Amino acid sequence: MRITWQSTRLELARPLHISRAIMSGRDAVWVRLTDGEDQGWGEVVTSPRLGLDTARITTALTALAAQVEACGVPEQLRANLPGLRAAFPLPVVCAVDSAVHDLLARRAGVSVATYLDLPHRVRVPTACTIGLTSVAETGDRTAELTAAGFSVVKMKLGGPDPADDIARVRAVRAVAPSATLLLDPNGAWDAATAVMVLRTLAELDIAAVEQPVPAGRPAWLAEVAAAAPMPVIADEDAGTVADLDQLPDGIGGINIKLAECGGLDAALAMVGHARDRGLDVMLGCQAASSLGIAPAVHLLGAARWVDLDGHLLLAEDPWTGLGAADGVLSTPAGPGLGVTTVVTAR
Repeated sequence: MRITWQSTRLELARPLHISRAIMSGRDAVWVRLTDGEDQGWGEVVTSPRLGLDTARITTALTALAAQVEACGVPEQLRANLPGLRAAFPLPVVCAVDSAVHDLLARRAGVSVATYLDLPHRVRVPTACTIGLTSVAETGDRTAELTAAGFSVVKMKLGGPDPADDIARVRAVRAVAPSATLLLDPNGAWDAATAVMVLRTLAELDIAAVEQPVPAGRPAWLAEVAAAAPMPVIADEDAGTVADLDQLPDGIGGINIKLAECGGLDAALAMVGHARDRGLDVMLGCQAASSLGIAPAVHLLGAARWVDLDGHLLLAEDPWTGLGAADGVLSTPAGPGLGVTTVVTAR
């Protein structure tokens, strides 16, 4: 087997402002795995929060290449992924995980979901994210999304004044009275602020709130989960399987992001852990192309909430196959991941 990679730039259609940063784009590295007859693809994107830039990604891939090629066959590489997750940055291993699953499923002539014996789900609503912005702009963006067909709206919260957060949520509900609303302050609140805001919003029928308090504060997370009138989803506190044992009782679910847990096999382990604890699953993502989002779309059958809009945030998506411009995703029929590039990929 041989592994190669190339980097590119992904620009957002509009800057995305969240409680800890403003992002206008990010670099991506496309990973290609081939055994001489078949090929598979994966993507890893840069992330300041995870300390991952293009240089670190390419350094990790250079170190990984010898181990990948020594496996000989893709089945052995897949078997070796747990060891690679322990030794290399998880988003980089996720790209390799994506590529090997894509290759194996393409070889079998089926989708990744079929290869993993997962159910196909057709026409599943996905959220689209509205960043931190003014009340008026929030209302305008909500009107754009609902006119396009979105029935699920995710709002970034956690601005300097909680009253502004409350006003923005009320503006969204006024424009979209029947939409499913998901809130995400990215850990910006302390426990008291979170409880106050969420109780104030109780009459607005909020579907769930992600990571209301900073990661690493299980007592705060438990306090908010006990007091909030909607399910509390652990996000930054639930990056990997190992993190799940530290979560307090009383939360409603976990957000699984393949880039943060290391890929499809790791995500499936997290799904199993959630089921064992009676927790619901959200599928989340980073801003990425359709190639980076596609692996998670094959897990639609495991999710109560779907937030796979990373490719929809881009000014131009260099891969195609997922759709969802109307707010609806379906598990790609394949083969493999079910996406193709619309630019030249080496």
